[in-house]
Amino acid sequence: MKNKIYLFLLVQSFIGFAQAQKLKTENVILITLDGMRWQEIFSGAEKRLITKKFVSDSAQLTKKFWTESAEKRRELLMPFFWSAIKQQGQLYGNRTLGNKVNVTNNQWFSYPGYNEILTGSADNVHITSNDKFDNPNKNVLEFINQQKGFEGKVAAFSSWDVFPYIINSRRNGIPVNSGIVEAKGDLSLTEEFLNELIHEVPDPLGETRLDGFTFHYGFEYLKKNSPRVLYFSFDETDDFAHEGKYDWYLESAHYTDGFIRQLWTWLQASEKYKGKTTLIITCDHGRGNKADSDWRDHGSKMPECDQIWFAFLGPDTEPLGEVKTNTQLYQNQVAKTLAAYLTLNYTNEHAPGEIISTAIKK
Repeated sequence: MKNKIYLFLLVQSFIGFAQAQKLKTENVILITLDGMRWQEIFSGAEKRLITKKFVSDSAQLTKKFWTESAEKRRELLMPFFWSAIKQQGQLYGNRTLGNKVNVTNNQWFSYPGYNEILTGSADNVHITSNDKFDNPNKNVLEFINQQKGFEGKVAAFSSWDVFPYIINSRRNGIPVNSGIVEAKGDLSLTEEFLNELIHEVPDPLGETRLDGFTFHYGFEYLKKNSPRVLYFSFDETDDFAHEGKYDWYLESAHYTDGFIRQLWTWLQASEKYKGKTTLIITCDHGRGNKADSDWRDHGSKMPECDQIWFAFLGPDTEPLGEVKTNTQLYQNQVAKTLAAYLTLNYTNEHAPGEIISTAIKK
């Protein structure tokens, strides 16, 4: 009981401090890479998986992504992560250094993970499948959308077509552009082109659209509508992993890193966003890591699938780079931390996780 009271007072103290300090962050962009393993984030390509079983051209992939140095491998795979974020932000989850990030739900797959990210708490009773059903839990996006100055300034773009249900846009009216869906309204030339192209490019993912469309639809929305909170959810890393295509998995991670670089470069050139915007980047679940084929799958019956990672970049994040201290963080801390950057104290009907205080300057 004493510990709970202490944590409550600590959080209230932090919120009060943040408000008193008037943090520079006025906008937050949340980004998720579905099922992207911490192993590749922190060590790059894994040599034991660059085989004919999982890669169509192992020589080409080795040339592009492999070197003996783990630090150089990760730079080859995710150059923006290991330049801009390492130099200016923070990265958590390298378990080889004792730095741990875990989910708290007991499902270890997508819908429960995204529910935990967005609501700040696990729901092991209602969220037990990836089926399309409206999430009964209120989330941080709708909480922010109800605050003064944020009304109509929150939106989400996702590749996976379950997100309108996860966010429950029917309940809260938040725009969620998801799956094989065209942009609507007063279209830019880019949006008109994307609307044509999305039906002309073969999509191996079915109702889940390719991440390039998700990024560019969301990027155009950002330029036109100036949201204060925007969520990008990319999906290819999970889909290609399930298919056992390690080369496609790595390639997808690599060009998603490029999307984030493009986004950050634009933000720093924009008067509305420069020096006022924080990025939070993470994933919904981990993947297996024992037998050679385990990396393809995830779930509660497979060890290590609860292991994830975090990255933060913005004006209120101290540039610690790769955090190497023994630390334990949790997925349920994202929602409250996201709101705290905006000096908002997020609460819901459950008990949201605590703020990741090290990610926000004191």
